[in-house]
Amino acid sequence: MSRIRLLVGTRKGAFIVTSDGSRRSWTIDGPHFGGWEAMHLQASPANPDRIWAAVFTDWHGQVIQRSDDGGRSWETVGNDFAYASDPGTHKWYDGTPRTWEFKRVWHLAPTADDPDTLFAGVADAALFRSNDGGHSWSELPGLRTHATGEEWQPGAAGLCLHTILVDPRDQRRMYVAISAAGALRTEDGGKSWALATRGLSSTHIPDPDASVGHCIHKMAIHPSRPDTLFMQKHWDVCRSDDRGESWREVSGNLPSDFGFPIVVHPHEPETIYVIPIESDSERFPPEGRLGVYRSRTGGDEWEALTRGLPQKDCFVNILRDSMAVDQLDPAGVYFGTTGGQLFASSNDGDDWQVVADSLPKIYSVEAQTLP
Repeated sequence: MSRIRLLVGTRKGAFIVTSDGSRRSWTIDGPHFGGWEAMHLQASPANPDRIWAAVFTDWHGQVIQRSDDGGRSWETVGNDFAYASDPGTHKWYDGTPRTWEFKRVWHLAPTADDPDTLFAGVADAALFRSNDGGHSWSELPGLRTHATGEEWQPGAAGLCLHTILVDPRDQRRMYVAISAAGALRTEDGGKSWALATRGLSSTHIPDPDASVGHCIHKMAIHPSRPDTLFMQKHWDVCRSDDRGESWREVSGNLPSDFGFPIVVHPHEPETIYVIPIESDSERFPPEGRLGVYRSRTGGDEWEALTRGLPQKDCFVNILRDSMAVDQLDPAGVYFGTTGGQLFASSNDGDDWQVVADSLPKIYSVEAQTLP
């Protein structure tokens, strides 16, 4: 029977949460790196027992940890992130210069065919690559030196590159999302980049229809149909059917179109999940009732999935990397909250159970399906 491994990054370390294919009972191992912020954990598709963790403290700075035995033991493999050229400056909306500087790793993205190759998205927004399992890193400077770079603005969490999507048909094509700059696409492995924001509109920026400045919270793609992208941004759920050339809103009947995560069902490329929260100032579920919303039509028509979720006095948030799906049928859907609750569904989101209710603030959840 298959096994499920959840990789959970939190405010106070990393947790490895496992179950068999029934997904009825779970074992929690951790914290690993207790006292460190574990922003993101990710496993290699080419070697499932190889796991990377991006961990951080104000005292020690940014460190990349790697495990080659499924999280039982770890080694420090590298923290030599340095911009390839002059960090430069960009400007606030009022024209005041602001220095670009490295702060931390937000997101890790291994490649599908090589266990030693992975990408890292960082703040301030830049993209790095390692070809030796995380020991050394080099910047892909074509992104940060894009002609629009001086116009990029930090969101509430800073100027962070938080999403990296690699086209499974051609790994030279990648997408990144930056808060608060927008989405960009490369066709040449990161040497050059084009904006992928046409059709987006954001009322909270000076020019709502500008090509730069949209605060994207998360993007998702299904490997069987990689020309279609889904996006949760700062107000609005959107989709593109032309590789990000244009976007349209698909928020439909959601109770709020503000939220952070968005994921695609593993076997149904038109089925997507989001978790609405009240607003950009009231970052908790509408009316204090926690609900995952599912669209089986790629947007516009949404249904609330609430069985097993708190429906009264729930005031947690769900962050951008804190939702995941496994590869089983029916699919498992998972998410963690800022209150430390980890929820799981073993039937496409129809019913939910509490896996853990007292973890530290959850930053990220990734799901592995193992033999």
